[in-house]
Amino acid sequence: MANIDSRIVGIWRMVGTKGADDSGKALPPPYGPKAMGLVTFQADGRMMAVLCDGRREMPGGEARPFMSYAGNYTFDGTTLSTRVDASSEASRIGGEQVRTVRFEAGGMVLAPPRRLFAGVMQRQELFWERVG
Repeated sequence: MANIDSRIVGIWRMVGTKGADDSGKALPPPYGPKAMGLVTFQADGRMMAVLCDGRREMPGGEARPFMSYAGNYTFDGTTLSTRVDASSEASRIGGEQVRTVRFEAGGMVLAPPRRLFAGVMQRQELFWERVG
């Protein structure tokens, strides 16, 4: 079993997201203006996450952003790496999801690497609070 930094272990609820382009200009938030999600990190190194746009109705026939995945993870205190073995998006299975992690104001911030999202290269941050 991996040596896991215990600060990440538990159930976390997404409380917000933000995106910005390379110049720092704010972009529409990932998973919409009412993002919702849960992520669970077990002490044995197993995790699962579910994220979506939490609006009750989607405007103008927009597709609802949704992602779920699970796998074994490692966390060294600043970098979270998950080897995905189950996902709602088949292309993620067998891949590695890497996030930088920081803890602030009693919560956790996960930031994926810079990537193309909604047609724009951007940096994202997902804000989480511990459940229970």
